[in-house]
Amino acid sequence: MNDARGAAGDLPRSGTFVGLISGTSADGIDAAVVRFDSDTRCELLHGTVVPWDDAVRARLVAIGQGGDAASIDELGTLDVQVGEAFARAALLAIDAAGITRGEVTAIGSHGQTIRHRPAGARLDGAHPFTWQIGDAHVIAERTGIATVADFRRRDMAAGGHAAPLVPAFHAALLHDAGEDRAVLNLGGIGNFTLLPGSGAVRGFDTGPANCLLDAWCQRHRGTAFDADGAFAASGTVDAALLARLLDEPWFAQAPPKSSGREQFHLGWVEARLRGGEAPADVQATLLALSAATITDALRATQPGTRRVIACGGGVRNARLLQAIAARLPGVVVESTALHGLDPDHVEAMAFAWLARRTLRGEPGNLVDVTGARGPRVLGVVHPA
Repeated sequence: MNDARGAAGDLPRSGTFVGLISGTSADGIDAAVVRFDSDTRCELLHGTVVPWDDAVRARLVAIGQGGDAASIDELGTLDVQVGEAFARAALLAIDAAGITRGEVTAIGSHGQTIRHRPAGARLDGAHPFTWQIGDAHVIAERTGIATVADFRRRDMAAGGHAAPLVPAFHAALLHDAGEDRAVLNLGGIGNFTLLPGSGAVRGFDTGPANCLLDAWCQRHRGTAFDADGAFAASGTVDAALLARLLDEPWFAQAPPKSSGREQFHLGWVEARLRGGEAPADVQATLLALSAATITDALRATQPGTRRVIACGGGVRNARLLQAIAARLPGVVVESTALHGLDPDHVEAMAFAWLARRTLRGEPGNLVDVTGARGPRVLGVVHPA
């Protein structure tokens, strides 16, 4: 068993870590085994996406988009089930990487978000909170590996939005002093990391990327996602519906800001329908919504961007990428794969990187991104 005890500086700059995350879409557990040479150099030894049990995923999606758990007992059970699933994903990834558990310094587990209510959300603004489940005690016990978890709540306690947290990783690996860049994560929720050639790194959520597309496709096609945007391509954008969707006040808020499935879900869409819309036309309009909110946000915050580097599941939706590129003339839109980072596993790699920083006693948040009062060491260590 591996023990990750130690104060800042006790650990070498190198080491092997596992990152685990299930994102807003809850479409699977992303596990990445990463070997670090330094803060800015790493190698993905193996990455995989482990599917959820169908019944567990159904409850996670229902609760995550604003539904209530049946009881405290159900939440407690889900917490353990998610922890056990994360542990299995970690062990599968470690075995597939061809290494032993003893070679892994620690696991960094984001968990599964079931609520994200930052300051300004439509609840009591005096008590913002964010809640990720997936019992890290269970992960450490099942794997025999020290596990770092609960990354978000310290930043929120310090007055931040606790999201996005990945920009620090993006900045370490993708910054270029020669041009203004933006890293675009196309998960359930879209978010940007702004990497100017010089100046402060910023980041924020843009709103729905895949979550509404996936949910509408599941309802009308019975599939978890719109493969390559084919469903959207079969419809026509409804300009009036798009205008009603874009009228959401959240889109006009200035960063820092963050959101989640509890805000952008099918009920939110249905409240803006007039009735009789063809399902394919709604899908096409939802894709246009994602593209419009993403590109509008970039033009408003970093108009000099020359390169957008995309990652996340939405990279596989060619029609979405084309819609984004069409709204950004003169800007290169490309995958993180061209920069040596598998777009499917960037977020999981980031939580491996954050776990490493936690063990070294180094801050993981960026104040200009989250709005926290200062840099904070994130996460709680659960020893092996």
